[in-house]
Amino acid sequence: MTALAERLAARIRSTGPISVADYMAACLLDPAAGYYATRDPFGTAGDFVTAPEISQMFGELLGVALAQAWADQGRPESFVLAELGPGRGTLMADLWRAAGVMPGFRQAARVVLVEASPALRAVQAVALAGLSPAWLDTAVALPEGKLFLVANEFFDALPVRQFVRDTSGWRERVVALAGGRLAFALAPAAPLAALAHRLGDTAPGDIVELCPAGEAVASTVAARIATHGGVAIIVDYGGWRSRGDTLQAVARHAPADPLATPGEVDLTAHVDFEALARAAQAAGALATTLVPQGLFLNRMGIAARAAALGRRLTAAAAASHAAALRRLTDPAEMGNLFRVLGIHPPGAPPPPGLDAPP
Repeated sequence: MTALAERLAARIRSTGPISVADYMAACLLDPAAGYYATRDPFGTAGDFVTAPEISQMFGELLGVALAQAWADQGRPESFVLAELGPGRGTLMADLWRAAGVMPGFRQAARVVLVEASPALRAVQAVALAGLSPAWLDTAVALPEGKLFLVANEFFDALPVRQFVRDTSGWRERVVALAGGRLAFALAPAAPLAALAHRLGDTAPGDIVELCPAGEAVASTVAARIATHGGVAIIVDYGGWRSRGDTLQAVARHAPADPLATPGEVDLTAHVDFEALARAAQAAGALATTLVPQGLFLNRMGIAARAAALGRRLTAAAAASHAAALRRLTDPAEMGNLFRVLGIHPPGAPPPPGLDAPP
């Protein structure tokens, strides 16, 4: 057992089983042993690779989208340019560089990073030294005012609760002890108001996941945008309406047991974009339709950007560049698995590359 596993086991022996959400929160953010609190997990030397690390084109096109959205809303003289979960700072660096083609954008921007990990803040400080960013622990602390925000693979790392449909209600999936080791179990059946709307499209045995933290963040961001203006562009893997067990662990680019070594592996779950859109709409903003990442990047001109970048590459570099383009856009790779959702204020157009609902 890891030290964190021993502490979790002691907690369960003392107070009973814990929710999957509480388990995820401890594994990822425990100050002494949490996965994100203690390491830089990104890149080929880490446990996984995200789109900004695959190619600069990803961040550049998000920068173009935000800059155009800023222009579409009248080029406000001052706004917060924010990223949720900035990783190594790669996306923001690429975004900032590309957004510079829009006169006035960078001069009006104040860069704010929402990052809870001290280890990753240190990496970001080096990568973004020229931007003089400010750091916040949570999205709730985002300042009031116009907000242009991006979040890539942020919501998938927020803790989820899991519920199994029962004939007489819902049974929450919990983490308990079996033979002295961490194991999944089910709580007694009970009605659940938050899932009353799912009784019509689920059957006994189906699993539905809720992410209260994700809905709270979407609500906070949308409230700023509805009140003051701006946009948010959210990129993540998932779909429209949660169904099934999507909790997964990754270590060294391979699947892992989510209970075996708490704090040593990445834990994520698919994002329920419908829940984010509903939260945004309840806060007074508008949500776009959900589009695949590949379609969004193609609409934003990734083919032309790839051609421009590839003109002076050697054969080996050109092959790697082409592979990165395929990985980001091909439906068999990240192109369909990852989706893009926009949030914008009433009266303003959707962010470029995205559509208003019919």
